[in-house]
Amino acid sequence: MKRRVVVTGLGAITPIGKDAKSFFKGVREGRLGIDYIRSFDTENFKVKVAAEVKDFDPNNYMDKKEAKRMDRFCQFAVASSIEAVKDSGLDVEEIDKNKFGVVIGSGIGGLLTIEKEHRNLLEKGPNKVGPLFIPMAIVNLAAGNVAIKFGAKGICSSVVTACASGTNAIGEAFRYIQMGYLDVAIAGGAEAPITPLALAGFTNLTALTNSNDPKRASIPFDLERSGFVMGEGAGILILEEYGHAIKRGAKIYAEVVGYGFTCDAYHMTAPDEEAEGASRAMEMALLDANIEKEKISYINAHGTSTPLNDKLETLAIKKVFGDYAKNIPISSTKSMTGHLLGAAGSIEAIVCVKAIEEGFIPPTIGYEKRDPECDLDYVPNEGRRGEVNYALSNSFGFGGHNACLIFKKI
Repeated sequence: MKRRVVVTGLGAITPIGKDAKSFFKGVREGRLGIDYIRSFDTENFKVKVAAEVKDFDPNNYMDKKEAKRMDRFCQFAVASSIEAVKDSGLDVEEIDKNKFGVVIGSGIGGLLTIEKEHRNLLEKGPNKVGPLFIPMAIVNLAAGNVAIKFGAKGICSSVVTACASGTNAIGEAFRYIQMGYLDVAIAGGAEAPITPLALAGFTNLTALTNSNDPKRASIPFDLERSGFVMGEGAGILILEEYGHAIKRGAKIYAEVVGYGFTCDAYHMTAPDEEAEGASRAMEMALLDANIEKEKISYINAHGTSTPLNDKLETLAIKKVFGDYAKNIPISSTKSMTGHLLGAAGSIEAIVCVKAIEEGFIPPTIGYEKRDPECDLDYVPNEGRRGEVNYALSNSFGFGGHNACLIFKKI
């Protein structure tokens, strides 16, 4: 028999708030986290905007020695995990460490470290490459460092499915608890990809926006959308077996009830033209949750602001929900945060959980011009009050990865 899984803690480092509470306050207010890049000189770059985390100081969360041994994406993961564990009220010394796990995804990992050490190699020679280069760069050290921090000795894993990584990490942790392998999991995603190499690579792939106006850069579902805006940060959820949470008197934000995961098997970067894989992931999540499609009261869309994604995600939603699709409020919070790549799904899961808790449906900001092919309710520019009983979150990644989570009010 599958065990119930609930969310008991939240932690976030984002471009619009450096903790979960201020992050969702920013979402409610429609705060724009996109601006001109400050972390390096963009004079020779076509794209000059991104959604950076401003004034992040890792020493607020760990000592200087620890911080120096971690790439920025790991620092984000540890910082948001510290907040989530504290928020959950867990006494990590009292729980079974062997049933306490960590699943944290990232699309790229320690790219800042990779670029820095490659420069050292070219400019100073091989003996000047840092001895901690490898453990700072590899993706799994976000999960590894968090496990070390809290003594989590159960399943410790890292998911790499591009922009679906955060959603998949939460989904996999959900499964581990459902099946009895874990009682508690720290789950989510972390990413710090705003570097010269990544900016150049995504620009030359023609994936990024053509607009250097921060207000018109990430405009999901808008007719004038031209590409996504890179973001950075982390989102962490504490997932817990229901009985375990009840026994210790934990606050429960929401229940995780559905998870779907498919592959387009179609193209390296482009989504399937019939949106078959994306629609099937949503259908799988609905089947897993054992609910009728009309129960869904909010969708947090992948909504990247790329011409193909937004059109085909709209098609996928219509395929799954039929005529009811027009009745579902849908928003892309990437209009505020930019696209956090492997961490996108994790902060968007937090949005869904908070939408359920607060009875508030977030907006898609910057929306001005209607696209005839994107004709659903995208909650333009202003959020609205409304009871959210079931929230669905979509994430789609390069390689054709499609992941979907459903959260339930409890």
